Amino acid sequence: MGELGRLEALRLAGLSAAADPGMDRFARLVSRLLRVPVSMVSLLEDDRQVLPGLIGLAEPWATRRETPLSHSFCQHVVADGLPLILDDTRLHPLTCASLAVPDLKAVAYAGLPLTDADGHVLGSLCAIDHEPRAWTADELQDLDDLTAACSAELRMRVATELIRRDRDHAGLLLRASVELAHAGDLTDLTRRLRNLFRGPAEPSFVSLLLTDAQGLWRVLDPDDVRPAETAIDRLALDAGFPSARAMRERRTVMVPDHGVLAARYSPEAVAEYDSLGLRSSLSVPLLAGRGVVTWCWSRPHAPALTEEAVLTAVAGYVSQAVERTRFVANRLSTAEQLQASMLTDLPTVPGLDMAALYLPATDQDMVGGDWYDAYWLPPLPATKRPALMLSVGDIIGHDVQAATVMGQVRSMLRQASLDHSAHSPAAALDAVDRALDVLPLGPGATAIHARLDPDGRQWRLTWCNAGHPPPLLRAPDGRVTVLDEHDLLLLGAPNGPARHDHLHDLPCGSVLLLYTDGLVERRGRDIDACIGDTAAVLAEHGGKPLPLLLDVLSHGLRDVSQRDDVAVLVIRAVRGGG
Repeated sequence: MGELGRLEALRLAGLSAAADPGMDRFARLVSRLLRVPVSMVSLLEDDRQVLPGLIGLAEPWATRRETPLSHSFCQHVVADGLPLILDDTRLHPLTCASLAVPDLKAVAYAGLPLTDADGHVLGSLCAIDHEPRAWTADELQDLDDLTAACSAELRMRVATELIRRDRDHAGLLLRASVELAHAGDLTDLTRRLRNLFRGPAEPSFVSLLLTDAQGLWRVLDPDDVRPAETAIDRLALDAGFPSARAMRERRTVMVPDHGVLAARYSPEAVAEYDSLGLRSSLSVPLLAGRGVVTWCWSRPHAPALTEEAVLTAVAGYVSQAVERTRFVANRLSTAEQLQASMLTDLPTVPGLDMAALYLPATDQDMVGGDWYDAYWLPPLPATKRPALMLSVGDIIGHDVQAATVMGQVRSMLRQASLDHSAHSPAAALDAVDRALDVLPLGPGATAIHARLDPDGRQWRLTWCNAGHPPPLLRAPDGRVTVLDEHDLLLLGAPNGPARHDHLHDLPCGSVLLLYTDGLVERRGRDIDACIGDTAAVLAEHGGKPLPLLLDVLSHGLRDVSQRDDVAVLVIRAVRGGG
């Protein structure tokens, strides 16, 4: 993997067999300070050395800006990772037979390793004389200083390209969330998947295999069918292919080069890769065992951690798209698919009753970013007892992108809650706000994030409101309190006002109602008045079984065209948590 990392760094640096003004400047400085006729910035690729910085070399090499390895002293600097200082190359066993001596007139040579931030030796900065020469200590010090500066320039170029790729990866995720969500069927999904990637890291081939009772079957794009795809349109789960292995072991499988492919996989797999001109691949299993997506490249390639994470996330979008298209094929609505695949199954909690409702937007078959969530947390250090985390939120926007961002924000909120030692709702929302400042996930969100802790014969509610409609709390005597403490919504503004946790007791018989604005917003009416109406319904019907209470709260919503989706989570304290 070290050589693959070195070659990847070369690609990131963006230098090859073409003149580069910055690298030529280093060559001129070496020539001037060391008073040599020839100086080069030499970078070693897998089958040649390229010379983006060069001065003094004769034709045809000056125009070609490359030589075969038979003319390269740089390869020894790269192989050893050490300077190569030779007063007379004709007398040294390492170089005496090299064609660089007669063809390039490289008689005296001083080359120092050029490195990237990870220590890979990318090539050398070298001085060449046509006559034997004893290199002085001052000359070698000057060359060392210039080599350090040249290495810094290479590292800056690699870092800049990595930043650009990170930006491209963010754009790729956004495109994937939209493009794949609009796939009409599996064929269209494959076509969109293959057209998703752009730029130098673009895969040469993308394959989607889905599971059925017989194993894996290939989803073909009729507009772009390769002969190898039709020759092997099915794979058994025990087949000697990287994709089948990823499916069997339910993990990502990387093939960085052809040598690994030939050593670890079947001759049939090698033949298929060869027929498609492929040399490396990354196979990612889809969620719930639905299949596997494989990205392939025509060159050796080991995706960096960030690239692998992005491709894994795209596989998650593919998984969602596969599920959605299968639902559509069975005449299930987009809203039903969203509810089935993205909303939480409520946990069983001794002492609490819980129920939830999700109603999709029906106006023009829109989907949205509303969610509810409930899950156990590990015991707090202070109480030694587990707590229940609750959240209800709404991503700004009413489209497929809002729905996919919802899943990401909800997952980030879960992780932030788990990472904070005290499981503070305010701290978790602060963490998500900081993430939104970095990740391009859209204009923002509102949310209620809360924790329920057992507290003797009652429960203790700790919550934080990020610009969301206020929770409603019905006391055992039927009175309803609007918990209207709130902070700013989630806008990706980490330096905004501090968020605060708020506390309230939930005696036995209390009912807590969390909801999104689709429950209370009515065109032409003040939202506070609509919240008051909902509070009145809760006060009157809060003693009913929770499914019936949800029916009353949502009465009429199913029968009219809804511009917004609705998420509701209701919790009743039946007895104390211990």
